[in-house]
Amino acid sequence: MNSWSDVATGQTDQGFLELEAPLVSAIIPCLNEERTLGICIRKALDAFAKRGIRGEVVVGDNGSSDRSVEIARSLGARVAHQPVKGYGAAISAAAGSAHGKYLIMADADDSYDWSKLDDFIDALEDGAELVMGNRFAGGIEPGAMPPLHRYLGNPVLSTIARWLHHSPIGDFHCGMRGFTRDAFQRMGARSPGMEFASEMVINAHRAGLIIREVPIKLYPDKRDRPPHLRSFRDGWRHLRLIVAHAPDTMYLLPGLILLIAGVIGLAILAAGPVTIGGQYFGIHFVALSSMATLIGLSAILFGTLAKVAIAIYHPIPAGLMIAWLTRSRPLEWLVLSGGVLATVGFLGDILLALRWIFVGGSMEQSVHLTFVITTACVAGVSMVLSGFVLKLLLDNLDNRRVC
Repeated sequence: MNSWSDVATGQTDQGFLELEAPLVSAIIPCLNEERTLGICIRKALDAFAKRGIRGEVVVGDNGSSDRSVEIARSLGARVAHQPVKGYGAAISAAAGSAHGKYLIMADADDSYDWSKLDDFIDALEDGAELVMGNRFAGGIEPGAMPPLHRYLGNPVLSTIARWLHHSPIGDFHCGMRGFTRDAFQRMGARSPGMEFASEMVINAHRAGLIIREVPIKLYPDKRDRPPHLRSFRDGWRHLRLIVAHAPDTMYLLPGLILLIAGVIGLAILAAGPVTIGGQYFGIHFVALSSMATLIGLSAILFGTLAKVAIAIYHPIPAGLMIAWLTRSRPLEWLVLSGGVLATVGFLGDILLALRWIFVGGSMEQSVHLTFVITTACVAGVSMVLSGFVLKLLLDNLDNRRVC
């Protein structure tokens, strides 16, 4: 499957041929930014000249209908045309067309100071592979960030991301950041929208990149129109990506805890009600144990599928679970064990039904047992069905590795 940068291949301005590759490429996503794009390009070029380095500016144009492309070319910037809409798609197009050893990205609205590139270049020269700007450490000018984003959106999303992905990054969504060309390939971010910013950091941690933060100042943008960012739509996109890319914390660990607790509860209560420490545990606790077992098993199965799905398109070497799954035969194991559970549960339910019909007698103890064997039946069917989905994903992973 092609990345968003692959989509832009062949659509970059032609005729560019350098005998010596630039040290730094300034990459700027753009969609109708004629009012401020020229300011950003000039600042970046001045920063290169002041430092005495060879640099270039690459604009990832997302289909501008104003004079943005004309302005970029007139100032010596190259333009990578990206027909796929979205912030991430525009960044990927520009990064895929850049020739620099180091790539530094920021917006085209002059909210980030393109003349302040030294801290990013210094950190990259010192061995960092991804350098994140931190607006909360550097300062946010009045009017530069809406209160909803400053006091709720960014802090909450950054806190969730730090927790789920064990990240020390203070400003997870800062739009000014620098990285090496190799690091960009290893991150493999592919989201087309604003959530691209979160995916970069998550994948950088997964890849084991050296990440540093530098304080930067955020200024009010100089646009004469509303920003492209939509608070709730893009906030939800960030959140769903952050959660979906954390299967260990969101699925596997809670699932294992629930599964163990549920199985223990079912084992204790299978024969009927019990009293422990003066507390009576009856049919309601059997229902709770059944629920915990099924939710826990489902979380583990979904978490396993999520890890394989991530490994399919992510270029980073997979972890221990993926390595084990590709070596073993998970489909056969899940079909065999799940089939046994489902069969035993189904037959048990039939036998209990026949007993109720033809024998009768006390019902409470057999209701307990019915919960246990029905849970086994549902769990078994879930394992069998998940096994076939897992096989499809693993085949896709193998095919991608071969390609």
